[in-house]
This record gives sequence, structure tokens and C-alpha cells, in this order.
Amino acid sequence: MRPVEGMSVLITGGGSGIGEGAAEHFTAAGASVTVTGRRAERVEAVATRLGEHCCAVAGDVTVATDRQRMVETAVRHGGGRLDVLVNNAGNMYRGPVEELEEDRLLALFHSNVVAGMMLCGLAVPHLRRTQGCVLFVGSVHTKRSFPGVAPYAATKGAIETLTGVLAAELGPQGIRVGCVRPGAVLTEINQRAGLFDDEQAAARLAAMSGAHALGRIGTATEIAEAFEYLARAEWTTGEVLVVDGGLGLGVTHD
Repeated sequence: MRPVEGMSVLITGGGSGIGEGAAEHFTAAGASVTVTGRRAERVEAVATRLGEHCCAVAGDVTVATDRQRMVETAVRHGGGRLDVLVNNAGNMYRGPVEELEEDRLLALFHSNVVAGMMLCGLAVPHLRRTQGCVLFVGSVHTKRSFPGVAPYAATKGAIETLTGVLAAELGPQGIRVGCVRPGAVLTEINQRAGLFDDEQAAARLAAMSGAHALGRIGTATEIAEAFEYLARAEWTTGEVLVVDGGLGLGVTHD
């Protein structure tokens, strides 16, 4: 297993939730971490809290010049190298299929799928030199269906398919590709989507916890641990690692 200490890691969507948890985890393990996000105050606060081994880049992954700046900053902060790209940034769009808005659907694919593919392309020359890896974030929605999540599930299905295809393409260059498929994690994106709204938070949290075989929702740290495994496992590629507390099993606890 490759050691995390000394790695240079770029994490998109690092200002909160899973991305922030990943930044904390990799920094604590001795990596040089670069976090990105659209809200400068968020990512700068994360970097300040985590110290000199973490730096922030404010930017939008859907903007080409911002993507270029993210990769360049990560390489510079990492001492001229990049070992891991964590494509975590994304958005949520929910609703019945008959009410979908095409512009919003296309924007969702841009942020959740296209941006990560383009960042991967920018990272490949650096990852080739370090024999590094690209990590994506999938979703339990590709395994277990729920009403109203077709737009989001479609983007995550694309990402999970992309994981295998890119693993085959980049493997001969020594670059590994992996994906983590989380269950429910209490993050800001879920709160914005109304999954845990203020008025019904306790009831929704209890119901969602009971839908997991292990009886609770996950934490950002537990997803970060899965990222670490895939980053370190030198003979693992093309893998969609399920870290969902058993949500995908379809077991419900009353």
C-alpha cells in the first residue's frame, strides 16, 4: 500500500461535506492538500483551519480557466507533483421526469460529469509521472431507486460507468481510477435538496437512518477513509467501492 504521507491531493468541492472531510483526513495523514470551491470564504476557512499543508483555490469546476488554475495550484503546492485527484464537486437536481427543465438538467451533467472528465484530462500528465489516481463520487441512487432522483442518478450512473472506462484507458500509463458509492451522508447538498429540511429534519433523519442495514447515516470521515484506501491500493483500479451502511441492500428497520 502506498503511503499517504508526501502525496499531493486535489479535492474539488472541498469547502464542506464530503470534500471537507476528505481534506481533513488526507491532511492529518501527511498529504499536501488543495481544496477548491465556488465560495472563497468556505475553502479559505478550511485551508486556514487545516494549516500550512492545505491551500485553497476559489473557482468553479465548470469554468475551463478555473480548472486549469486548480490543477496548476495543486501541483505547485505539492512541490511539483500531483498524486490524487478527488472529483467531489457536484450539484443535486430533483423532481419528477415530466417536470424536468432541460437547461437545469444539462447544467447538472456539466457540473457532475463533464467538469470531472475535463479535470481528469488536465491531471493526467502529472498523474502519469507519479503513477497516481483519479477518484470519483458515485451514489447509492445508481443501485436503489427513489422517486424524483432521476436527474441526479443519471449523472452518478455516468460517473460509475466512466470509472471503469477510464481505468481501462489510463491503466497502461500507470494511472488508477476509482469511485466511492456513498449512502446517505448529512451534507449541505442534501440539505439544499430538502432531504433534511429544518421542519422535518428529525423525522427524515430517523427514516433515512432506518433504511440503512447498519441503522444510521454515514459521516464524511467514513467516505474519506474509502478515498484513502483507493489512493493507496496500488493494484486496485476500475473499482466502485460501496460505502453505504447497507442502504443499497433495501433493508428497512422500523
